[in-house]
Amino acid sequence: MQKALAPEISTWPDENPQLIGSQCGNCSATVFPVQDHCPKCSSAQMSETLLPRRGTVVAWTTQGFPPGAPYAGPTGKDFVPFGVGLVQLGDVIRVEGRLTENDPAKLKFGQEVELTMIPFTTDADGNEVVTFAFQPV
Repeated sequence: MQKALAPEISTWPDENPQLIGSQCGNCSATVFPVQDHCPKCSSAQMSETLLPRRGTVVAWTTQGFPPGAPYAGPTGKDFVPFGVGLVQLGDVIRVEGRLTENDPAKLKFGQEVELTMIPFTTDADGNEVVTFAFQPV
């Protein structure tokens, strides 16, 4: 069985999942993940909004060692380096997330990517835990 690492942040298991953010009814700022108050104007007039599935890579790097706490993924010999990118989703928002590609020779600024779900780890009950990532289009 599969389950999401953070089920509240996306519409997965929809076939074409989207990230869930919030938009301010006062100043129109969009944030991810969902927040109760706007970080731009402090308004409490926030409503959930679905973020675009496609975007472009603004910045990227590779994570060559296991992150610190609260990271709950593979470590030691099971750790596989992964790409991390800042992705501009349309003209709406920039989101930081994993990239499905970790080879620096295959990553480039302005590269078009699309949201997907990928395996992250296995929980104590043997369930595959998935998380969001961006894959090249």
